[in-house]
Amino acid sequence: MIYAATTGLAEAALRVRARLGGSESLRERLVSGPAPARADLWVHGASVGELTSARPVIEALAADQSVMVTANSETGRDMALGWGLPARLAPLDMPGALRRFLDAVQPRLQLTMENEFWPLRSRLLAERGIRQAMIGARMSQRSASLWARLPGVIGPMLRRISALSAQDPYSEARLRQLGLPEAAILPRLDLKLLTPAQVRPSPDSAARDLTLLAASTHEGEEAMILEAWLAARRIHADLRLILAIRHPRRGDEVAALIAAQGLTAARRSEGAAGGPLLLADTLGEMEIWYRQAGLCLVGGSLTDRGGHTPWEPAAHRCAILHGPHVGNFTDAYAALGAADAAREVTAESLATEIANLTGAPAAARRMGSAARHLLEQRAGDPAALVAHLRSLAIAPSEPDIDGMMTRDSS
Repeated sequence: MIYAATTGLAEAALRVRARLGGSESLRERLVSGPAPARADLWVHGASVGELTSARPVIEALAADQSVMVTANSETGRDMALGWGLPARLAPLDMPGALRRFLDAVQPRLQLTMENEFWPLRSRLLAERGIRQAMIGARMSQRSASLWARLPGVIGPMLRRISALSAQDPYSEARLRQLGLPEAAILPRLDLKLLTPAQVRPSPDSAARDLTLLAASTHEGEEAMILEAWLAARRIHADLRLILAIRHPRRGDEVAALIAAQGLTAARRSEGAAGGPLLLADTLGEMEIWYRQAGLCLVGGSLTDRGGHTPWEPAAHRCAILHGPHVGNFTDAYAALGAADAAREVTAESLATEIANLTGAPAAARRMGSAARHLLEQRAGDPAALVAHLRSLAIAPSEPDIDGMMTRDSS
């Protein structure tokens, strides 16, 4: 009641501001302009990352049901519009904005990505008999501790959820402790792996076996990589290197480093697409380079940058090499290492590992296949989840006297 009253007062002030020249974004979030279109499903993600990771699920649902996508950011909204889906900024968690939005859209199911909990949104959806679901749900230990101090807020929100798929077992356990019903728990799904798992890798070939991709490298790494490549080339003269730097603005700097070692590089920024040494100093083309390489060194790991994701090279069935600095993806690299899909290297051992794998293409291919298999295992199959969400969207439901959703036997 306090929250609803407070947000109601704040909304009145914001509406005055909007009338006196507030931004178009504010008016959109207050739902004070053109009404949104009617839709079967209201799908919400905070911004680009959440919506991108869930895109395979969203597009599968949109194939046979009308969808309204909302985001908290303009970039997220515009990206969804670029997919050809109706999209707008999410209504603020304020009574008038939510009621105007729900009056117009009239969804049968509201689907949230990852970890947003809005008390008023939850209650008004329940009062209207609109089912609620979450996928890729996350709950850190810190957030769980904070919510545990507000059981009267988080408990009702979780009990109103008809279906929830957690991102990991730890989040699932914390949500259960906070009040999530057992009946609502669906198999876990790591949304961030769905898109990589849909990649169709290039077939194995001798050209891939002899191509090393250094992906998303940072300052201090290129010199080590060039030295290792030259050493490995003394054994395998046809070994090719694609040096894909993380920040294209460093292109001239890295080109000068290459020249200082007496080497000549073809530059992608100048139109080149091949050659023994290709400096990939452009944005948005990493997919091209993964398709050409059978062996991938993941950048940001030879120097202390925390490492970049291993799942993109895994998607393309690359044998993966990485340095010791992988704190951003500790669990992923540990699992890949245990599956003999990735190997840790140092500046000193890099040349030896490159030469060994180039000389044993069958072993490198087995590593790539193991990486791809682990990716598919971890990503899971979204088909069953999509089917369950569809069933929730068409099943009849009624609000009960406490504003809690009545679940059917399914």
